[in-house]
Amino acid sequence: MAEASRDTLRVDKWLWQARFFKTRSLAARVVAEHGVRINGLRVAKPAAQVSPGDVLTFATGARVRVARVLALGTRRGPAAEARTLYEDLSPPPPPRDPAAPRALPGGRPEKRARRAFDAARSRTLD
Repeated sequence: MAEASRDTLRVDKWLWQARFFKTRSLAARVVAEHGVRINGLRVAKPAAQVSPGDVLTFATGARVRVARVLALGTRRGPAAEARTLYEDLSPPPPPRDPAAPRALPGGRPEKRARRAFDAARSRTLD
């Protein structure tokens, strides 16, 4: 049994160690509510096991991420260490729309500027 636990890891723990999610509970909630695909099969339990070579497909925000598991981590280390755990197979994010409203540099906007920004943003979401 100890041998089998070394070459597999819970999917929520791996997603947290690979720094796709800020907390392990958030990773577990995403797996439970939205599901994650492991090698094309949908799993909805955070205790599902992943091993090196598996391909994970999951949503983070508005993006769909695809990652191949290269290694199982032993801890949640720095980002450089986390990037060695997977190969990112995700398509590149779409380019930003230059017409989309953006916050002006220079800190927090005043009330009038904030209202104008919120109004412009809500028009683009409709």
